[in-house]
Amino acid sequence: MIQTNLKEVEQNIIAACEKSGRNRDEITLIAVSKTKPVSLLEDAYHAGIRDFGENKVQEMCEKYEVMEKDIRWHMIGHLQTNKVKHLVSFVHMIHSVDSLRLLETINREAEKIGRRVKVLLEVHVAKEESKSGFTPTELLSIANSLIDSSSHSLYPWVEICGIMGMATNTEDDSEWRRCFREIKSLASHLSPIASSPEISMGMSNDYLVAIEEGSTMVRIGSTIFGERQY
Repeated sequence: MIQTNLKEVEQNIIAACEKSGRNRDEITLIAVSKTKPVSLLEDAYHAGIRDFGENKVQEMCEKYEVMEKDIRWHMIGHLQTNKVKHLVSFVHMIHSVDSLRLLETINREAEKIGRRVKVLLEVHVAKEESKSGFTPTELLSIANSLIDSSSHSLYPWVEICGIMGMATNTEDDSEWRRCFREIKSLASHLSPIASSPEISMGMSNDYLVAIEEGSTMVRIGSTIFGERQY
C-alpha cells in the first residue's frame, strides 16, 4: 500500500511541477508519520523516503531510536520550550518556530551540545484562529530585526532556513492559493538571511496547489499512510 501511494504522490508532484514550470528536485517530500507504527515507516523508508515529519517530541524520539540513522527528522507540530532539549541533538529541521521565546530556547539548547539547528519560522495566514504562528506583521518585524542585527549575532546556534505555513481548512482552492501566495511573499523577506528560503506549505489535500504556488517542502501524511490512528 505504502509503495503504491508513494508512486501516486510522486506522479502528482511531477505533474504539478510540469504545470508550473518547476523542477522536481526543488521539492522535498516529507512523509508525515505521526501516530503511525514503525512498520509503516520502514515500508516508506524502503520505498525511498528519507524525510519524515512528526508533531510530538516523544513519538519522534522513540522512532529515532529504532529507525535508520540516515533519516532526516522534521518537527512539524507545536513545540513546547521544555521539550526542545530532547530533540536538538538529532532533528534535521524544526518547522514550527512560532515565538521568539522558542527561538531563543532552541539557540540555548543547541549551544549546549555544540550543534547548529535548522529552523523555519511559522506564519499564520489561515482564517482559523486555532492555527499557530507569527502574524504576517510580526514575521516582517522579526525578519527586519534579524537582518539589521545579523541573525548570527542574535542566534548563532540557529540556522533560519525559511518559513512554514498552512492554508485555511476549506475545499475552496482559491482560498488555498491566497494563503500560499501570501506565505511565499513573506518568505521573500527572509532572503537576506536565507538566500533561497525554504517554503514549507502543502498537505495531503492541497499540496498540488502549494507546489504550483512555490512550495519547496510538502508535508504529506494520510495520502501516504492512510488516516491517522489515535
